[in-house]
Amino acid sequence: MAKSKSGQGTPATVALTKAGMPFTTHAYEHDPAAKSYGLEAAEALGLQPEQVFKTLLVEVDGKLSVGVVPVDKQLDLKAVAAALNGKKAAMADPAAAERITGYVVGGISPIGQKRPLPTVVDASATDHETVYVSGGRRGLDLGLSPADLIKLTSARTAPIAR
Repeated sequence: MAKSKSGQGTPATVALTKAGMPFTTHAYEHDPAAKSYGLEAAEALGLQPEQVFKTLLVEVDGKLSVGVVPVDKQLDLKAVAAALNGKKAAMADPAAAERITGYVVGGISPIGQKRPLPTVVDASATDHETVYVSGGRRGLDLGLSPADLIKLTSARTAPIAR
């Protein structure tokens, strides 16, 4: 099992291990001055940005939800609202995102959050054999199959990136 700096697995690695889903861990030295956590991860790990996904919390009609999109794209708020049968979406407050997920911004994983939230994974994830998402802390990404990501997060897929 993957170990974090504290010697313990993150909630994301624990959830994957408990579910019996195969995954790989990819640690890198996080630069606090990095402008984009996701692009930093892709570059540090030598991965294509369209294969590395960021986890964004949004409020859809006042309820928190999760959008997972490639790090080189932006979340289309109208598309994520539509995918969740909502009318209006806005980015969630970062402090609320941390409180609800149990992760810090820049290390929010779609996996192993404190409580499950409605999740939409950009449809482009299924174009790849392996996708990479935050492992639950800055400087740690996890590689897994898109099917396992979707299954474990009970996500739906939709074109939500622009």
